[in-house]
Amino acid sequence: MTVPFDPNAPAAADSGIYGLPFTEDEAAVVLVPVPWEVTTSYGGGTSGGPAAILAASRQVDLYDLDVEKPYAPGIFMQDEAEEIVRWNEEGRALAQKIIEVGGVVETDELRAALARVNELGAKLNARVEAETERLVAKGKIVGIVGGDHAVPLGAIDVLARRRPGLGVLHFDAHSDTRNAYEGFSFSHASIMHNVLSRVPGVAKLVQVGIRDVCEEEMEYVASQGERVQVFFDRDLARRKLGGETFAAVAREIVNALPHEVWISFDVDGLDPRYCPHTGTPVPGGLDFHEAVYVIGEVVRSGRTIVGFDLNEVAPGPDGDEWDANVGARLLYKLIGFTVASQGKAKLR
Repeated sequence: MTVPFDPNAPAAADSGIYGLPFTEDEAAVVLVPVPWEVTTSYGGGTSGGPAAILAASRQVDLYDLDVEKPYAPGIFMQDEAEEIVRWNEEGRALAQKIIEVGGVVETDELRAALARVNELGAKLNARVEAETERLVAKGKIVGIVGGDHAVPLGAIDVLARRRPGLGVLHFDAHSDTRNAYEGFSFSHASIMHNVLSRVPGVAKLVQVGIRDVCEEEMEYVASQGERVQVFFDRDLARRKLGGETFAAVAREIVNALPHEVWISFDVDGLDPRYCPHTGTPVPGGLDFHEAVYVIGEVVRSGRTIVGFDLNEVAPGPDGDEWDANVGARLLYKLIGFTVASQGKAKLR
């Protein structure tokens, strides 16, 4: 740390994430922003998520009731990569032409557009993969901050290659197991299909909060056997309404995971009152405290969180900062529990 730091002082407007003064070399946790929403097919704005979370983070008090001094190991957020911004602008314009016709590609123009979108998606994956590999080789904990949910594939691939048998704990309203939705190989709606089909080092996918799913996804998940376990939102609600404690439910979720875990968090896994401007909000979902409890239970069980992603946070119109405020606080919880699971901080 290059300057004296007071965790009780207000953050400067131009300070780093959460007002922290760490450099990338000094920080244990490095956040990689990925401002990408090329294949988003309903509401937009999630490419603005990383910048909105950064701005909102400066209003987050650093004292945490679950983890002692989660900021102390060091947290750093990289600048957004200009090439990703350019790829996103180009890809978004091309993808819109395909989305407007429901993915029915029948002309040479649309076929060329689809090919280019898929090429840009592959470029993004390669860039995220290379950056994650570079950081992990330096001993850093990597967190990916989207952007839409397509963005963490390269990072998950890196950690699964280094730690075969990895589990993915996936919070979401959607299963995201469609195969090349609307023709897009790397659609936000296909991220977990891509993880399961392209990342053999992932031994188990545990999905939580799922409540919007198509028949194809149900069939695909069933075809995976014990490799995938889904805790549907309806079933969680029924169990709670029937008198079962959420603590017992959380233990069952965590017990389905292997020892090492990547957490993939689509913010629409929460009740939409926490994320009203996310691209595809769905009624139902987890309470903020329930999601935090499950993540904390991963650590309390003795498992290790090896990395994480947070996606689909979209800033609201007219300066509405609520979604970014929730995103910044959820991100801080993900960071805190991750460093605690790796012995770099203590649970309270």
